[in-house]
Amino acid sequence: MQDACEQHAKAMQNACEGHAECVRMACERMQRAAKQVRKMVGRLQNVRRAANGAADESLQGLLAEPRRQKILEWLQEEGSARVRDLSTAFLVSEATIRQDLERLENDGHIRREHGGAFLKTVRHQVETLSLQHADNMDKKRKIGERAASLVGNDEIIILDAGSTTTEIANHLVGRKSLTVITNALNIALILGALPNFAVHMPGGQFKAPTLSLSGDGAVDYFRSIMAGKLFLATAGVSLEAGLTYPSFADLQLKEAMIRAASHVYLVADSTKINRSSFTRLGTLDVIHSFITDDGIRDEDAREFERRGIDMIIAK
Repeated sequence: MQDACEQHAKAMQNACEGHAECVRMACERMQRAAKQVRKMVGRLQNVRRAANGAADESLQGLLAEPRRQKILEWLQEEGSARVRDLSTAFLVSEATIRQDLERLENDGHIRREHGGAFLKTVRHQVETLSLQHADNMDKKRKIGERAASLVGNDEIIILDAGSTTTEIANHLVGRKSLTVITNALNIALILGALPNFAVHMPGGQFKAPTLSLSGDGAVDYFRSIMAGKLFLATAGVSLEAGLTYPSFADLQLKEAMIRAASHVYLVADSTKINRSSFTRLGTLDVIHSFITDDGIRDEDAREFERRGIDMIIAK
């Protein structure tokens, strides 16, 4: 009788443990499903936000050529895109987007695939650690040198991904006890081997065209840190639209970077002034200082200063 009772008790224990394991697995599945739902909701919100930005910048009803140019800028930022996302963002039919992608492919910029397209140069960029935007490098080098001169020893700074911020990294050699937080893989490689440098990177998804890490993991990381200075890149800056970017994917990341820093430096060459890209990050209120080259018009510099922004001209 005792043996039978012990066997029954053991069977009950195993059943409870099995039930607990089932409950645990079910909870994990529910958590994963909830996470996917949150991502889908966030994606839809971002698409709507992009669509609203498009309307603000008169993207709705764009002629074919300007629309194709902005689609190309999107692909140069993200590396790839789906037809349905482009259709939603640009407020045109999927058939129209397919025609745009076909034209861009014929022009040699992209390669189409089922349901979307990707940038042809991505593999070469990753293999050579080269960035897509290599124009106006003389201006960017001057800006990089001027921005680096504002960084002292023993500071904690954030460097955004981009060709201009890469030039800042190139001019930081010689600093001591400098902590650099960046989402850019190429910047981490430039500074990581230098003595007296501590380089930190977030987690996230790798974006080949910008050699950067993005996504929820990167956003959460920057929301949990504090830094003295942020050097922020942009695709376009104007008094009316504020800061604009080619796609909506990194908007939350840049917002998290801005909140993490005590002082925000915008770094952009003068060709990006009065230029609007696809999505809006926000107004110029988030910027404390703007470092640009001497190609800026005097009237534009005065207007930025009237908005309370400290103008720093690299010569």
